[in-house]
Amino acid sequence: MTEPELLRVFVNGTGLSVPRGGVVLDAVRAFDPAAADAVAAGERVVNDSRGLPVAHGVPLTGGAVFRLVRARRAGAQDDELVADA
Repeated sequence: MTEPELLRVFVNGTGLSVPRGGVVLDAVRAFDPAAADAVAAGERVVNDSRGLPVAHGVPLTGGAVFRLVRARRAGAQDDELVADA
């Protein structure tokens, strides 16, 4: 039995089909290229389904759920760290 060439992942609630062998940043780029540029620049962070940060070079797995949030700034208060939809 062969594995499918595409994986289904979710970024900010949007289902995406991305090539097997891709990394988190590839999923973000499929969702929104500008958001992927912001992640690569350190302006935004990718969290997993539990709300924990995940490195953008981590290999994708089918069914993965990611959420984009603003990157923490030194001295930022928690109420300034609002998730972007």
